[in-house]
Amino acid sequence: MLRQLISQVQDLLDLSGTPPPPYILRHQPPTILEQPPELPNNRWWLLNLEDNPSEDDCYNFMMRAGKFKMLELGKAPPAKRARKDRTRGKLTETSNSTANMEPEIWKDLPEDLYEAVIARLPVATFFRFRSVCQKWNSLLTSNSFSFQCSQVPRSQPWFYTRTHENVNTGALYDPVSRKWHHPTVPAVPTKMIILPVASAGGLVCFLDIGHRSFYVCNPLTRSFKELQARSVKVWSRVAVGMTINEKSGSGAYQIMWVGSDGEYEVYDSTKSTWTCPGVMPACIKLPLSLNFRSQPVTVDQSMYFLRSDPDGIVSYNMETGTWKQFTVPAPAHLSDHTLAECGGRIMLVGLITKNAATCVCIWELQKMTLLWKEVDRMPNIWCLEFYGKHIKMSCLGNTGLLMLSLRSKMMNRLVTYDILRKEWLKVPNCVLPHSRKRQWIACGTAFYPCLTAKA
Repeated sequence: MLRQLISQVQDLLDLSGTPPPPYILRHQPPTILEQPPELPNNRWWLLNLEDNPSEDDCYNFMMRAGKFKMLELGKAPPAKRARKDRTRGKLTETSNSTANMEPEIWKDLPEDLYEAVIARLPVATFFRFRSVCQKWNSLLTSNSFSFQCSQVPRSQPWFYTRTHENVNTGALYDPVSRKWHHPTVPAVPTKMIILPVASAGGLVCFLDIGHRSFYVCNPLTRSFKELQARSVKVWSRVAVGMTINEKSGSGAYQIMWVGSDGEYEVYDSTKSTWTCPGVMPACIKLPLSLNFRSQPVTVDQSMYFLRSDPDGIVSYNMETGTWKQFTVPAPAHLSDHTLAECGGRIMLVGLITKNAATCVCIWELQKMTLLWKEVDRMPNIWCLEFYGKHIKMSCLGNTGLLMLSLRSKMMNRLVTYDILRKEWLKVPNCVLPHSRKRQWIACGTAFYPCLTAKA
């Protein structure tokens, strides 16, 4: 078998016109193979064949599948470079290639093309680009740039939160980069304490702590508007929802508030007025024992509010102006629950506390039976941290991606939950710049980062 192998190697070498390696000549009689004349370029091919059934070590070494490798005689095979060296080489090549960009070519880049590229950049990157030149900074007011942004698929929502020690400016959390952003200028220029209560698109709706005035703002661009005073003077707690009119295509939005005694009003941004479309039908039990900690959700232009007595949901259709009530029994041992939405499905998130154990659970509303069906729960190893503690939960964002604030006397944990992926992630601590003190999140809401949304 060895002679057969040597013969095959010799045939290969003859075809390539290359002398055999010396160690092969030492293993064969000189009368069988003669040393060919030395060539000026002493290189030889090493075959690498995979999937060879032979068990002979020498045969496997010489005949493994794959590729041809050219080696210089008398030189060892090239050693594998360290990863950092390979990375440094790539960076050098990249820098050399970008340094040689032809100005004659790139100066004529079509304006709509670079606007399309910038519209697809991460939001944080765009704000760094604004300082490049005045022209790029003016993109926020450009109609063509607004059109390019509208063509970009909607990314994951961000979260606008208020902390106990930084009530005026708030803090923004980007779940993609998993970083906190701390604006230095207040989003809403007012001396009053205002809290985020709803959002739609790239806008956030605020309500002052006295429940008297509403404000709308884009936290990224500081586009701000104080809404007209309400015609119905209700200073008690209200549930607030917000929706975007997708059909208009102009970014028009509507805001709705509902009170316990059945008062409600709808604000239309196209008319800049509050209107009371009608009264609640007699089938809806008053007063409404709404769960004011639960932000309403919107599905197909219908806004859903969570009520506690009787347990269920109240809905209002923004187009037809009709009310409906659904009785849905709450799961046992439930507390701190709030509505959520994902892809048109109505979800419920809340705490289940039994004896000394506490767990966060997710349910989905079954349309046929009008019952809650559990679909997921927080990993048990995370729930062990809550054992024996009095935990309070609030949901800071309830569309697709949830942010849950879990608090006790000595603990404040932030967790995100992706409903579609069923993925739980811990949120990094919120720490102000130039400080090491961790901030406690008081309240918040989710919003889709949009550079062109105007209040």
